[in-house]
Amino acid sequence: MMEAYLDNSATTRPYSEVTDAVAKVMYETYGNPSSMHMMGVKAEKYLTEATDILVGTLKCRPSEILYTSGGTESDNTALFGVAHARRRSGRHIITTRIEHPAILEPCACLEKEGYEISYLGTDEYGRIDPDELETLIRPDTILVSIMHTNNEIGALEPLEAAGAVIKKKNPECIFHVDAVQGYAKDTIIPKKLNIDLMSVSAHKFHGPRGVGFLYIKDKTRIDPLIYGGGQQKGMRSGTENVPGIYGMAVAAKKSYEDLEADLRRMYGLKKQFMEELVSIDEVSINGIPGMDPGCVIPAIDAGTEDMADIRKRMGAPHIISASFEGVRSEVLLHALEDKGIYVSAGSACASNRPHVSATLTSIGLRKDLLDSTIRFSMSTFTTREELDYTLEALNDLLPTLRRFTRH
Repeated sequence: MMEAYLDNSATTRPYSEVTDAVAKVMYETYGNPSSMHMMGVKAEKYLTEATDILVGTLKCRPSEILYTSGGTESDNTALFGVAHARRRSGRHIITTRIEHPAILEPCACLEKEGYEISYLGTDEYGRIDPDELETLIRPDTILVSIMHTNNEIGALEPLEAAGAVIKKKNPECIFHVDAVQGYAKDTIIPKKLNIDLMSVSAHKFHGPRGVGFLYIKDKTRIDPLIYGGGQQKGMRSGTENVPGIYGMAVAAKKSYEDLEADLRRMYGLKKQFMEELVSIDEVSINGIPGMDPGCVIPAIDAGTEDMADIRKRMGAPHIISASFEGVRSEVLLHALEDKGIYVSAGSACASNRPHVSATLTSIGLRKDLLDSTIRFSMSTFTTREELDYTLEALNDLLPTLRRFTRH
């Protein structure tokens, strides 16, 4: 039986170069980078090399990278760190209704501490309105947090416009971006977008699990989340995960080497896959700005067309959200799993808890489709054969599943 792994927004298969690098550093350079002896110095050199690679992808300074255990810690550090460091300046925070739980849950905690949270809505494609953001920003707004790429439908947020609005309306307000689904799928230069803080997680771009970083623009006021031995200039105590950090840098370097070619290939696969999906009875695609009411997929030339134009019409290159009328998403997920096809019914970080998707609700999806939606997410390893196999399985499964559901 063939396998098709289409849950890459949950986690990705590491590059072989990454697993080799992690094993090499773990086995050969096991010293503590804070130690003064030679084994510690060797470990510190790997950290320096990793940092040089990562800052090259962001065009930032080494001092602006804070290593963490991944996206969730980075998001929590950003929200709690800014809220606690700037509580005397104000207690108003703005975010969106479609953020990852790693943002929404800290916001709920901060509300209990007396902070006021304002939530931006979205249009039918999952995009926030910078004009609405401008109306919400106040003199006591200390933080705005907006994701780069939505993890359920692949919506790309207008970060350049948002950053410009924030700094125009309140220059002291901190702009945080959760780029967990966007880093290594886009060239992101924080300073060009007025980003002060940005979260990244390695396992979303073929790196190791349990490691990530938070970009912190120089002179940004932020309190630590973890205290102890004073590592990373006191901003995140604890012995650094040298093998993981180096593996993350190797993954970033490889991802950015042929990024545009990789993205063009994925956009081509995405367009073909969506066209085949909507040809199936009672299947619809969510969150594609260029799709008209007749479910016509936006025309693209993935080979030569300007990438910015493709993004505007197609959203993220790797995420496809599809609703299957008359079939519960959990039932379809496990039916596909039986055929070796792995997909998601939403955010994997919350998939073990039944919940109504805030993203699907925000875009106005019909109530009867909220529990009938599947996320397919691709990677650089995804092949046309995997997608064809998935389409064949869907055509086989859906009539039977609908018959049982409706009768």
